[in-house]
Amino acid sequence: MLCDVTTPQDLDDRFRETLAALPAAERRRDPADPINDDAPLTGAQVLDLFDAQVTSRQLDLAGRWLRSFGEGFYTIGSAGHEGNAAVAAALRPTDPALLHYRSGAFYCLRAAQVAADPAPTSDPGSAADPAPTSDPGSAADPAPTSDREPSPGPAPTAAADTTTDPDPSGPELAPASVGGFAAYADAARDVLRGMVASREEPIAGGRHKVFGRADLAIVPTTSTIASHLPRAVGMGLAVERLRRLDSAGRRAGAGVRVGSGAGAAHVPWPPDAIVVCSFGDASVNHASATAAFNTAGWYDHAGLRIPVLFVCEDNGLGISVRSPEGWVEATLRAKPGIRYFSADGADPVRTYEVAAEAAAWVRRNRRPAVLHLRTVRLMGHAGADAESAYRSPAELAEDLDRDPVAATARLLVDAGVATGEELLARYDETGWQVRRLAEEVLGEPKLASAADVVSALAPRRPVRVARAVADAAARASGPGAGARAEAFGGKPPELTGPMTLAQSINAALADGMLDHPQMAVFGEDVAAKGGVYGVTKGLRDRFGPARVFDTLLDETSVLGLGLGAGLAGVLPVPEIQYLAYLHNAEDQLRGEAATMRFFSQGAFRNPMVVRVAGLAYQAGFGGHFHNDNSVAVLRDVPGLVVAVPARPDDAAPMLRTCLASAAVDGSVCVFVEPIALYHTRDLYAEGDGEWLAGYPEPGAWVAGHVPIGRARVYQVGSADDLTIITFGNGVRMSLRAAAVLAEEGVGTRVVDLRWLAPLPVADIIRESSATGRVLVVDETRRSGGVGEGVIAALVDAGYVGAARRVAGVDSFVPLGPAARHVLVSTEAITDGARTLLAR
Repeated sequence: MLCDVTTPQDLDDRFRETLAALPAAERRRDPADPINDDAPLTGAQVLDLFDAQVTSRQLDLAGRWLRSFGEGFYTIGSAGHEGNAAVAAALRPTDPALLHYRSGAFYCLRAAQVAADPAPTSDPGSAADPAPTSDPGSAADPAPTSDREPSPGPAPTAAADTTTDPDPSGPELAPASVGGFAAYADAARDVLRGMVASREEPIAGGRHKVFGRADLAIVPTTSTIASHLPRAVGMGLAVERLRRLDSAGRRAGAGVRVGSGAGAAHVPWPPDAIVVCSFGDASVNHASATAAFNTAGWYDHAGLRIPVLFVCEDNGLGISVRSPEGWVEATLRAKPGIRYFSADGADPVRTYEVAAEAAAWVRRNRRPAVLHLRTVRLMGHAGADAESAYRSPAELAEDLDRDPVAATARLLVDAGVATGEELLARYDETGWQVRRLAEEVLGEPKLASAADVVSALAPRRPVRVARAVADAAARASGPGAGARAEAFGGKPPELTGPMTLAQSINAALADGMLDHPQMAVFGEDVAAKGGVYGVTKGLRDRFGPARVFDTLLDETSVLGLGLGAGLAGVLPVPEIQYLAYLHNAEDQLRGEAATMRFFSQGAFRNPMVVRVAGLAYQAGFGGHFHNDNSVAVLRDVPGLVVAVPARPDDAAPMLRTCLASAAVDGSVCVFVEPIALYHTRDLYAEGDGEWLAGYPEPGAWVAGHVPIGRARVYQVGSADDLTIITFGNGVRMSLRAAAVLAEEGVGTRVVDLRWLAPLPVADIIRESSATGRVLVVDETRRSGGVGEGVIAALVDAGYVGAARRVAGVDSFVPLGPAARHVLVSTEAITDGARTLLAR
């Protein structure tokens, strides 16, 4: 008997030996009968689970085979985790899922469910639950797998209690088929295409191997360290909010439109859908997981409903690092507001029972729960992992004895549904079919160019965005004029006189809320307080707490809420209170938000406009954490739009453009608002009011539209001698410097970039070539700052004139007057210009 099972051949041989040794039952059982006394599954349904598990196992073996001759590029498998097929069976195929990379059997079973019945399994208006063995919401019949009620959350609302009792028949599984493979062929082909990086792969198109398909309600995620969990919480919160709201004329029960905020058109998630999110046991230690659990519990404690079922697939290992015995259970049980369920993934019937019970509880109460699914890991972490280097033969053999596929086979044979020989025939037939499909997909084309790779990244459709702005203007001045006047208390912002930057943004947010009924503004202190700087003042009173609300103090969770809400049909506008606070949550933008289109070819989109108060120059307040000038990490994220409005008359149209781009293209935009300019009124002299600007009436929105990637040019004097390229606070300082230079006979054109990503390259080249002398004024840092990108653009375009930089020092921003030593000043700009002109 093998005891050091680390290779595909070892695992295959051991499985064959196990099946060959299974004694036949004394009598055959009708597959239509329960698999055993009082079991919620029939023999035929367990056979379906077996087929899903075997398909997943054969895909893992095929992945190693493909890798052996250099044609497979992904070998992290699901072997040992195949018990998650029973979790999929306990859910509805319309429940949106974000899957762990070892949830292969779940994916196969979900695909078979949809193939068998592509229509929704229940009326979207129905709240019927799948097949628990008892009423898990009843206080008289507590769940035996849960040792406590969630702490300390309020009782479910009446709306949550009006759901019907669970359907004791259970969700319908895909019917058994000859050889067991036909129902799983599409799923197998999907996975194999991902392994070989085929451009025909239906979700990522060869960009990565992910589990995801829109028609399966499986949202692709490449997360290995729980970064998808905050998104799952956001999805749950949004699904429940949209279920309760009748906004935008949507009738109750009409379903949540997937990604509708971005114009996607997919099958709606039913109003009583729950979100399922699977992850590995090592991920419970990650900050992203902690943030997600804490947020779910925090909202539950506050009385808000978040219907999320977390599934922790616990094999006891994070690559080679063991989870201490009992640690995962203790951690999950201790999460306040999250009900705990547990099951052994090697027992398919019990896993189904507990998973159905947990799903029914979440669906009924609209509250979060976690299913702790104990699994094993077979064949190591991935193909290159020689786990015999850190695991003993005895430990490997012990895991092999808990092989979930063998356990399901043993159950079927003991019950008399099949013989070992028959199951081995199904296993071999599936293996042959998987190998045949693997050979087919080998010949499919790969992504052939950089253009192919980035085509799905972040498409820009400026004409449609401009049309969306025009349509918004027409609504605001036409059928929506009455509602607009009422929202602004009878005095629209264009009649209130000159505005500051903060006031202009506030008015544009209000106009956005009026035009986008699914838009929501949220973040720390944005509701009751109206923002630290008053930028969101009055919005909650106008639009209500369902659309303008405060969040807990955690930037990862704020962005996660936005990511999930965008998928569920909301147009999220989260606020990060200070730029320095963004850095501990950057992966939610880089790893999750910006990659969604890339890894789904646009099938899923998470439109979002993230408002961030940032940059330096706050007088009398701050230090590093309130005067951060680091934007390099944002400009480094492919596809991310980064806007920096300097003037009030730019802020409103730029914000409208970001909202329209999010709605039309699913764009993820970061709107960096210079704190020091929020309430600035003057430009050249105290009291001149020249930094103020009027708010445009809707009829002027089209003419004042600011496309993404277009700069603004100010001409001072003849504008023939010098070009200053800058942004943010640098615009005001550069205009002041240009005024000084004009007195010396120097004509200057000041170029406000407005967009840091994508940079307005055409405008940069044109305005630089007009004078042949370029001074780049960069209030960020000399190393990694925006100025480097501007200079690189000039070099790439063959610019041959003179160029110079004035930039911030490579330093954090200190407190008080010391900040002047490291930040750009008007005097430094003037001196830099004179030096350049003297060449």
